Amino acid sequence: MPLLELQGVKKNFGATAALAGVDLEIAPGEVHALIGENGAGKSTLLNILSGAFPPDSGELRLDGQIYFPRGPADARVQGIVHIHQELSLCPHLSVAENISLGLEPNHFGMIDRDAVLRRAHDLLEDFGCTHINVDAMAGSLSMPDQQVVEICRALASRSRIILMDEPTSSLTRHSVEQLFRLIGRLREQGIAIIYISHFLEEVREVTDRFTVLRDGKSVATGKLTDVTDDQLIAHMVGREGEGADLFGERRSSNVPKELVLQVRGLTSPPKVRSASFDLYRGEILGVGGLVGSGRTELIRALFGLAPSSGEVSLRAEILKRRSTPANRIRSGVGYLSEDRKHEGLYLQLPVADNLTATGMQGISHAGWIDLPKQNAVSEQIISMLNIRSARPAAPVARLSGGNQQKVAFGRLLYQGPDILLLDEPTRGIDIRSKADIYREVRRLADAGRAILMVSSYLPELLGICDRVAVMARGVLSPARNVSEWTPQSIMQTAISESPSMEAR
Repeated sequence: MPLLELQGVKKNFGATAALAGVDLEIAPGEVHALIGENGAGKSTLLNILSGAFPPDSGELRLDGQIYFPRGPADARVQGIVHIHQELSLCPHLSVAENISLGLEPNHFGMIDRDAVLRRAHDLLEDFGCTHINVDAMAGSLSMPDQQVVEICRALASRSRIILMDEPTSSLTRHSVEQLFRLIGRLREQGIAIIYISHFLEEVREVTDRFTVLRDGKSVATGKLTDVTDDQLIAHMVGREGEGADLFGERRSSNVPKELVLQVRGLTSPPKVRSASFDLYRGEILGVGGLVGSGRTELIRALFGLAPSSGEVSLRAEILKRRSTPANRIRSGVGYLSEDRKHEGLYLQLPVADNLTATGMQGISHAGWIDLPKQNAVSEQIISMLNIRSARPAAPVARLSGGNQQKVAFGRLLYQGPDILLLDEPTRGIDIRSKADIYREVRRLADAGRAILMVSSYLPELLGICDRVAVMARGVLSPARNVSEWTPQSIMQTAISESPSMEAR
């Protein structure tokens, strides 16, 4: 008997069919991959399983009995816990308090703080992350460490089924390996896991079987050993061959070589110790390195979001040290944050307002927004980036994570900066959506834009960038032609003690 069985599950949000008929079976101790494009219904399905909202129709059975949770707390009591893609920690509570939230050990109604601390310490030790202070405020941690705490909170309950939605999106490779080992131990204990990831190599590494969702329906299921990646992609997009050429052809730019950004000896304590590079018009310069190496801090310092020293010249003009992000935008610099939830989007505002937020002067007159013009611009960007299930008036919060990321990127397209600073531009995006982003990045470069792109995904760096530099312990290596790099050499540079500080 399956541990969990779904038949014909459907869910509508107004006129939008988020799920149009999903069948799924999970056995005890099985790690099952849920695969599909953004907007295919994966997160909606997990939200139904975790009790966030009920299905409109269909049947759910747990241990052969009808399963209809009255809410997330009820689902958790029945042994189903959800690790969300977008972190849901309480930033003002400690790590230990977040891990035990709702499950606090107590005596006669009084929380046993020592037991709370022990539980947190033991879980972090199992995960191999004892560097995380259990007394630290969750909001003070880096995104990878917050992701670890989120996972440990799920493990703190006595779960029979764990729902993992992009659990590795912010983890270092070391933490990913720790997570996979932990999943192996959970499998041995008979705990089932439904695992969502857009990285097919990761799916093959950790899961047993798969189910593909497309347009809210389950369209394929089986053993991963029986299908190729191209077959999985064909199931996802509905057409054979699409997605195989993810990065497109290596281009030969006809844009005249012009230096637009020159950085010498940039420091931004404590993470950025020394960074020097040149960025040319029409170029895509990639920055690799381990999470925590200072890549994000580098790009934030360049945009004026963090204090820095050193010399930054924009089109041969040295920028003032205290230049603000508003000044950067006026100077033709655009920035895409890796944290779309807290920094990249106004989640409760409409898609149209998010797309035009940094360029209202283009759709307003005498201080009033020209709504028809704003909607027309928004419709154009929505079509250009294939943002699914999106209307100009729809709140961004209703979109899937990947489509939210496309809205954040779309704002840069509307803003029209001369220099783009992209921090993890395809985090949490499905394969076809990544191809859409890559196509636009190449188009912008071909049009003469200069692009600096931080990425943790090595195939992305090697597939789309013209040159690559690597950050290691706060020091940026010389930038070299992408043909001179391999995945191995990038990783070797990333873990080196002190990469060369010579600028090229």
